[in-house]
Amino acid sequence: MAWLFLILAGSLEIVWAFAMKQSQGFTRLTPTLVMAVAMIGSIVLLASAMRTLPLGTAYTVWTGIGAVGSFVIGIVALGEEASLMRVSAAALIVAGLILMKLSTNA
Repeated sequence: MAWLFLILAGSLEIVWAFAMKQSQGFTRLTPTLVMAVAMIGSIVLLASAMRTLPLGTAYTVWTGIGAVGSFVIGIVALGEEASLMRVSAAALIVAGLILMKLSTNA
């Protein structure tokens, strides 16, 4: 269950990062509210996952999901650059997340 909470927490991190971008510096109310709710949900789920998972694993996976997910959303929804170097960097993050999962017994 901790891994499910962690994946959901990471997914909400993607939501709040995208909403923050859409808020245009907190000048738009709806994206700002979505961001705040997603942030709170993400932290609550991360804390729940940390009851079982080691700190380093939980935090690394949470930030990694958020980073790679936000990277993908940036490319798909915002038209950001998908250069070979940027995609390679994201792939290395994913490889690290997989290794982190495989190295954790919880």
